[in-house]
Amino acid sequence: MQRCQKIFEHPLFRSCMERIRKKEKGRKFCLHNIEHSLDTARIGYITILENGLPISKELFYAAALLHDTGRYSGRPHHEAGAETAMRIMPDCGFSEAETAAVAEAILGHRKKSTGNSLSAVLYDADKRSRLCFCCSAAAECYWPDEKRNNEIKI
Repeated sequence: MQRCQKIFEHPLFRSCMERIRKKEKGRKFCLHNIEHSLDTARIGYITILENGLPISKELFYAAALLHDTGRYSGRPHHEAGAETAMRIMPDCGFSEAETAAVAEAILGHRKKSTGNSLSAVLYDADKRSRLCFCCSAAAECYWPDEKRNNEIKI
């Protein structure tokens, strides 16, 4: 997990997360902070373990850490996040193939997909990390009901 620690310490990652924090200051809906990223990572890794998927812990954590880094950009965040991943991951010791896999997963994490791909697990974990079932802003949320996490599930 040393490479994931390097992502967390990377100046570009830190800058993205700070810009997201500033943009979301006062937001009453779900935040896109480090807690959300780590919740996504942990839930996804549980899925990987329970299903015996051939996805490494470090690769999934990298994808989860980086999946929302484009939220501040004003562009589709999955596109900006994939670009950010491609800039950060090589600096942290990830191979070209690992970087491409994570960028592809980030690009796909907004669309529900079936199967056991990195993208499908990231999508599912991202949604399950949200506590819609007890959110005080649920009545005002723009998310369609089919995307909401309306029950405790792991």
